[in-house]
Amino acid sequence: MSAVGAIVVVTLRGLLSRRRAVLMVLLAALPVVVGLLIRLGGGRADAPEILDALVVRTVLPLIALIIGTSAIGSEIEDGTLVYLLVKPVPRWQVALAKLAVAAGLTAVLVVPPIVITGVLVGGFGSASLAVAFGYAVAAIIGGAAYAAAFATLGTITSRALVVGLAYTLLWEGVLAGLLEGTRFLSVRQATLGIAAALTGEDPGVDALPVAVAVMIVTVVIVGSAVLTTTMLRRFQVRSPD
Repeated sequence: MSAVGAIVVVTLRGLLSRRRAVLMVLLAALPVVVGLLIRLGGGRADAPEILDALVVRTVLPLIALIIGTSAIGSEIEDGTLVYLLVKPVPRWQVALAKLAVAAGLTAVLVVPPIVITGVLVGGFGSASLAVAFGYAVAAIIGGAAYAAAFATLGTITSRALVVGLAYTLLWEGVLAGLLEGTRFLSVRQATLGIAAALTGEDPGVDALPVAVAVMIVTVVIVGSAVLTTTMLRRFQVRSPD
């Protein structure tokens, strides 16, 4: 197994601890439970409305936050990261491996509930399936940006979980609805913009144009990779002290 492959395996093992895995599965199951209740109760809720409220606004950022802040931050806290950094692996490869695992695991946990919920709420029609898969693709892209940003945050501060919650709940949840300019610093708004472009559905908010949305998530992902690499290099310098 290559060094990068070993990093991926170790990171996955660390992220899939029993307590953390149970919490993430419960979060991921929330939209499915709501969709099932709507189906059993004969409700006629719109799939985009449910996927927006429960997945993009709630489940996606929370799962990405749990995974992202733990991808590197937990190894810094328990002191095991230094054993990884002494290996002859370029820091940029370590950073990319960590971010890729965080983004991939976020997608694995979020995409199935989106598709299942979309089918439960909207049925098996072509329009409902198109909405579900459109939101799934948007969640993969937005989830990668969330996970990368939160993983980077974990290298900067030991309070990454608190800072991440403040960002998702206050900045994206409150200020984004009050101040127009904050939309351009919101991964959530970018995700909704991509979903709107892919599905042709109105997400119920002033979605960003798809070109702007793609630019935002690209800047977040690339910037996170660069900053994470920089922080890991600095950590290597400080570790012998």
